[in-house]
Amino acid sequence: MNHYIIDGNNLIGKIKPLMELQSNDRQTSREKIVSMLNQFFAGKKLKVTLHFDGFPNNAINLVKGRVVYSENKTADEQIRSEIDRSKNPKLIVLVTSDNSLLNYGRVCSCKTIKSEEFYREIIKSNHKSEESQQVKILEKENEIFLKLFTKQ
Repeated sequence: MNHYIIDGNNLIGKIKPLMELQSNDRQTSREKIVSMLNQFFAGKKLKVTLHFDGFPNNAINLVKGRVVYSENKTADEQIRSEIDRSKNPKLIVLVTSDNSLLNYGRVCSCKTIKSEEFYREIIKSNHKSEESQQVKILEKENEIFLKLFTKQ
């Protein structure tokens, strides 16, 4: 099972509305990124660890995993430590744009995705989800139409 390790502040920094929000309201920006991730990972068999610098405020529920706060360390240190503790780093997908972390992940045999590329995947997934919902609505409307206008 793949294990996504996500550099949360780095990802927020690549999403302009969240980056702007974070400067005024760090907690809400964190809640919004978790909401995005919950939606993106819904129905997928995997594990997620989302790392943030600093201390926790209100609890945030990441459905497929856990949110880790670095407290007195840096999130980068926590991420490296988690990779080091992994029994099979080849199953880790590291999401960050921090070059030193990307290089560390590659050296440890992790798959790596830059935060901006990962965000594009989230957007693409949202569009597909919206399209599939529209298709379901049209199919239901078609069924109703056929029932109304076909002889039985």
